[in-house]
This record gives sequence, C-alpha cells and structure tokens, in this order.
Amino acid sequence: MRTLNADVEKLLGENAPDFEIAKAIKRYLKDYFATLPDLFAETGGKDFLFRHTRTIDAVIKLIYKVALRENFGQYLPLKNHIPLTLVALGSYGREQLCLYSDIDLMMVYEETPGYRTKALIEKILYLLWDTGLKLGHRVHEVSELPEVARSDITIKTAILESRFLDGSRFLWTGIENRIKEIRLEDPDSFIREKVEERRRHHRQYPLTMEPNIKEGVGGFRDANMVYWVGKALHNVPRIQELDASIVDPEDYREFRSALEFLFRLRSALHIVTGKKTDQIRLELLPDLARLLKFESSYRGQLRLARRVTGHLKTIHLYSEIWLEKLIGTRLPELYADRLLPESRPRKLQTHLEGLRRHADRSFRPHPRLLDSLIHAERPERPDTALYRELGRLFERAQSHAVLETLSEARLLGYLIPPMKKVIDLPQFDGYHRYAVDRHSLETLRHLENIDDPRIRELYDALGEEERRTLKIVALLHDAGKGRKRDHHQVGASLFRIFAQKLDLSPSEISRGERLILHHTLMSVTAQREDIYSEKVVMRFASRFGSKTMLDRIYLLTYADMKGVGTDVYNAYTAKLLRTLYKGALESLRHENRLDEASKRMAAVDRLQRSRAFKALPKALRSKVLGIGSDAFFIRHSTKRIVAIAQEAWKTEEYRYHIGNSRYLTIEIIRRHDLNLAYLLAKLSRLQVVSMEIIKLFDGLKYFKIDFNERLDESEIPLLEKIIEDSFAPHPELQLRKPEVHPEDLEVDCEHSQEYGMLKLRTADQPGLLAYLIALFDALGVDIASAKIHTLKGKTNDLFLIEKNGNFCHNIKVIVEKLTETTCVES
Repeated sequence: MRTLNADVEKLLGENAPDFEIAKAIKRYLKDYFATLPDLFAETGGKDFLFRHTRTIDAVIKLIYKVALRENFGQYLPLKNHIPLTLVALGSYGREQLCLYSDIDLMMVYEETPGYRTKALIEKILYLLWDTGLKLGHRVHEVSELPEVARSDITIKTAILESRFLDGSRFLWTGIENRIKEIRLEDPDSFIREKVEERRRHHRQYPLTMEPNIKEGVGGFRDANMVYWVGKALHNVPRIQELDASIVDPEDYREFRSALEFLFRLRSALHIVTGKKTDQIRLELLPDLARLLKFESSYRGQLRLARRVTGHLKTIHLYSEIWLEKLIGTRLPELYADRLLPESRPRKLQTHLEGLRRHADRSFRPHPRLLDSLIHAERPERPDTALYRELGRLFERAQSHAVLETLSEARLLGYLIPPMKKVIDLPQFDGYHRYAVDRHSLETLRHLENIDDPRIRELYDALGEEERRTLKIVALLHDAGKGRKRDHHQVGASLFRIFAQKLDLSPSEISRGERLILHHTLMSVTAQREDIYSEKVVMRFASRFGSKTMLDRIYLLTYADMKGVGTDVYNAYTAKLLRTLYKGALESLRHENRLDEASKRMAAVDRLQRSRAFKALPKALRSKVLGIGSDAFFIRHSTKRIVAIAQEAWKTEEYRYHIGNSRYLTIEIIRRHDLNLAYLLAKLSRLQVVSMEIIKLFDGLKYFKIDFNERLDESEIPLLEKIIEDSFAPHPELQLRKPEVHPEDLEVDCEHSQEYGMLKLRTADQPGLLAYLIALFDALGVDIASAKIHTLKGKTNDLFLIEKNGNFCHNIKVIVEKLTETTCVES
C-alpha cells in the first residue's frame, strides 16, 4: 500500500489525468487480489476478512484524497470542515467484507454553499468505478436518512451497521444522531418484519446438501439477526456484549467457533469460484477441501461437508434461542405457534415424557424449549428409563415432531445411538437432497402423514405394534451408511440391537431387519427393471413372502422416496410402485414358483457375500445376477457359478471341457448356435443321465451333459472332433424317431408369463434327446433351460421354453412329431 501511495502522489505531482491514477490503483488491486489465496492460507476466518476490509478502506481513503486534491488544489480545507462523510455499510460496515462481495458505501453530505460537494461526490464515484471495484453505493443528505430508512427495511438494516470510514467527523456526529433516531423509531415493526423475512428465507433455503451459507438455515443472516436486534434494542455493537442472561458465555464459544469456520468457508468459496457466491455446490467440494486444509480425497470432502452442516445447525440453534430471549416477552405473538411446555424440568427424561404427550400433532419447538433441552441433565448414556420413553414415543401419531425437536437441540445422536454416525453425514449420490439424519426424519414424517389415499389405507390397517416397528425402521433405514460394509446389512444389525432395547417382539424385530435389508429393493425394481416380467416380480415378492410384508415395504418405499426432498415420488413413480405391488400380490398365489424364486434369491445373497464373486469385474457381476434361470443359482454352488462366469467372460466363440474320470461329462459355453442334436446323435450309444442348458449373458449358452459311463482315453480325440463339428455346418442326419406316447407328454404354454413348459416322462431310448432337440431346432423353438434326468431306464425331462411364438403355435405339431412313426432331419 505504501508503494501505491507513493505512485499516486507522484502522479498527482505530475498533474496526471484521472484515468492514469485509476489505472495505477486498478493495477495494485489486481496484484493484491492475486495474493489473497496465500494470505488466506496464513490467516483465514474473521482476521482475513478484517485485513481485507482494511485494505479496501485504504484504497477508498486514497481515492477520497485524490478527489479532494483535484477539487480544492492547494487550498485544501480540513476534512472535518468539508460537509461530506464516507460511511461503510453492511458486511463492509461490520468489517466482514468478503473478497467479491459488494462494497456498500454511503456518502452522506450536507448542502453547504461553496464546497461543490456534489461535484466532489461525482469525482469519487468515477474514480471508484474506473478502478474496477464492485461498488454498491448510496448518496444522501444527512437530513434524508430517517425517511430513507423508513422506505426500505433493507436500507434501515444497512444503516444500523454504519461505520465511519473517512471525511468529516463533525458530520459523522450528526449522522450518529440520525442513526439513533432510526434505531429507536418503532423497533417492534422493524423486528417483526425482519423475523418474517428470515423465516421466508429459511423456507426458501433449507439446510440441504448444497446449503446457502448466507441466507439459508444457520447462515450468516441468522447470526446477523441477533446482532441487528441487539443493536436496535440495546445499541450493542457485538453479540458477545449482550447480557449473560441472553447469551450464555459457554454457548457463545461454541457459536463463535462455528461462525469462524463459516468466515473461512465463505472466503474459500470466493477464492475457488472467483466471484460472489454463497451456495456450497457439490462440484466445488474438492477445491474447498484443499484450500481449507482438509484432504481433497472423497473422505476429506465428506468431512468438510459434514462440518459445514454441523456448524450451520449450531449457528441456527443459538441464534434462535438468543433472538427469542431478546424479543420473546416483547413480541410473544411471533412464537405463538411454537410448542412451549408449561414447566422447564431439569432432567431430559422428564422433558421426553412431556414431549411425548404432545406428539399426537405436528409442532415446532419454542426456542425456550430448545434452550432447556440442551442444558437438561442426562446420564452419560441413555438408560433403561430413557429407552422406555423412546419406545412409547413411537406409539404416538406424530413422533417425528419430537425427534425433529431433539435433532434441532443436537440430541438425536445421543438418544438414538444407532444414528450417531450418520448425524450430518452427507450423501454424494446425486439423488438425496439432505444429509442422512435429515432424510431419515423426513422419511418418518412422510410415513406419519401419508397423502396418497390408497397407501394411507395400508398404513391405517396396520396393528399398533406393526406401525411402531415400521416407524423405527423408517428412522433407522439408512443408519448403516458411512461404513465400509453395505449399509443395508449394517442398518439391519443396528436396528436389531436398538429394537431389543425398546422391547419389540422377536418376530417384529425379524421383520424389521428384513425391511431394512431390502429397503431400496422396491424402488430399484420399479424404476430400473421390467415390472411386467413375471420373473422380476416373483424375485421381488420372494424377499417378503406375505401381503403384510409387501404392505410394509410399499409404505416404507413411499416414505423413503418422499423423504428424498425432490420430486422423486410423482405420478409416474407412484404408478410404477403400484403396478409392482399389485403384481407382487398376485404372485403370492403361485407358491411353488414363489418358493423357487425365494431359493434363487437366497443363493444370490450367498453369492454376493462371497469374496470370489466380489473379486469379479463389476460389469461381470451385474451380468451374472441378470441370468434368468433360477435353477442355475439353486443347483450350483457359489464356487461353481463364479467358475462358469469366469469361463464365459473369456469366451469369444466357444469353449468346452471334457471330464472323464468316473463318468463322462461335457461342458460347453457357446456364443452362437450349437447343433446339440448332432452332438447327441453321434453319442447316442451313451446314455445321458442328466443335461443342463442355461442362457447366460451376451448371447452365451451353457451346456452340461452327464453320461452313465466313461470313455476309453483313446476315444477322447474322436469326441473332441465330434464336439468341434457340432460348432460347424455338417451334412443332415436321419434320426430314428423314439417311441413316445401321448400320455408321456405334458405341455403347458401358460407355465408363466415368459416361459412355456414341456415335460417328457418315457422309457429311455438311444437318440431320444437328439430327436427332440432336432425337432425343436427345426421349429425354431428356443430352450431357455433344460433339466434332463434318467434313472432306472426312465427319463424325466423338463424344458422351459421361451415364448417367442414358435412353441405355443406349434404344440400340436410337436406332439404329432413325437408320437408318429416318421424320422426327423437334422
């Protein structure tokens, strides 16, 4: 700054034009702003803002000096005798000016002949504009100030924050008198309007994953509000100077620490974006984390976002409490809609008992209630009495209101230990709007206030114990987040432990665990899978197994989606959920298929828990889980499924493996058509005891054929040639038709929505399978799955066949071909 002063003095001595002076100042400001990241690293917080404010003060004072010299030349009067005062307003007046915030400057003058005051003001403004400073300015005669303040509450607020910057001290005395007049004029109307304004901003900018740290809940305006009201009523220049009966010193230390963090955060936000901004957008977190000396890794960003949310809650809590202490007795109507119990008990348990009695309706807590809660006596950990009260709380119609009150008082993690690790925990998934604890409370609120009539009927039909369980599930469904293990499994374990302390029955605890374990399943299935597919619906329904459990997962999914905070639950998603729910209810009628789907899902669970499966590439894991055959998962071990998947993943055209220890086994993975009829015909001298055909993924099929004897090792090369030939074109074969009677066949085209079914029970005969497969190939019938079993000379074969039109339309032909005496060509 000394160098700038010297440069300007030199330019003044040379009678340099204004633009040269402005250019020198602009050059200095550019260099100064370039140093701010380094200065921020050294200081940060309020001290950084104070030093920045002082630098801007010095620049404006220098510009005022230039304007005076040019206006008066060598006949420069004393500043006190010039009827002009420069006044800093707003954050600039509070000495909290952030880097790219507007510099709110008010020039107050008194019209006095001979001073050319208006020309002087114009000169100051032109110089300021030419330097590139982002100026927000006002120009008023001192006598106008009260009237101007009456015209706009924002102007009145800014004037209350006035700070002398430069100019006449004599005039400043007059300005202070006007400010006092403004301060004392109808303070109740001013306070009432400011409170209503803050509440509007709280609704407009709730505490989300991307908070507004100026206007939103817990932002600077909450702290400013206490300052403004303290100034208006008591002319106190700083919050900490309010009486200890209003601002508890211990509470202020916590508040001040949170506020200091926000000062650093806002400065970092301006440095990172290079402009005035007050919203913490998720994409800014890596740079903010680095600048604020958190790790720039995901974990560092998580810690930063969590700290932001926690500090905003702290500032909001104490601001609300202190504001009410300032105005509650003066303007009690502002809190008429807030819950304030008649007594203020010393113990937290007594508070909880009282709150429970009010939980038949929604309410917002009175700040005095919050103050009493945060200072209430409580054991180091919740005891049996507290758990008993919590258990009874979930019996009330609007238990969420009590839990939200406890959350606002920063007691939720204490009273609900399973939630301790998710308090303020951010969710960087691009889906949730709120941190985990806020989302959980929103889920419970929507469960208790269902606005869809058909879903409300399901909720009302629940028994008292069922409803209580579901509420606890809604609160804890995401409590497992923030750990290395899957949050569904962790959440289920946390629920079990907590539910036991609340004396839920073992059967209800088991149901609650299952709901949490699968709490995202209905939403994912409805929005990402084919809900008109019977197998998709069956697998979904098999997780729950009864109408009661389907009702509960439907209710939980509704509340969970509503609690996300955006328009996730809408007419479209509501229709998807309803369709899936109705389809799942229908599937309960088909016990055998539901049982098979249930067994498949149990096998899938085992598979997903295995290390071998987790080691597979993510894309491959997804493909394996999408295999349509239930039998594939039920029949094979986890180890075998992984092995088959790995082989298929490496297959370009085909792979095969021959096992020839005790019995001959052939395994084939083939991308394109395999002439299975040719293969079986060439091996018809061997008895097939079992055969499996499974559609895998990416056009691949898996074939496994077991025979009742082994081959001589000398025959293996011939077998390999037969297998190779089955992959290539070959001459047609004449296959002898086996003896099959109509009663040996059972055909069901309506086996399921996706598959038809053919069962064949007859005497085992050479070439039987080759003939049947050739017939299917000739008609274009696509086998999705086959189970072939031969025992004591009898075959028991089951084929599930895709409904592509070729099976159902050709049932008569298939039966005739199998039961007539002609041959079929292959």
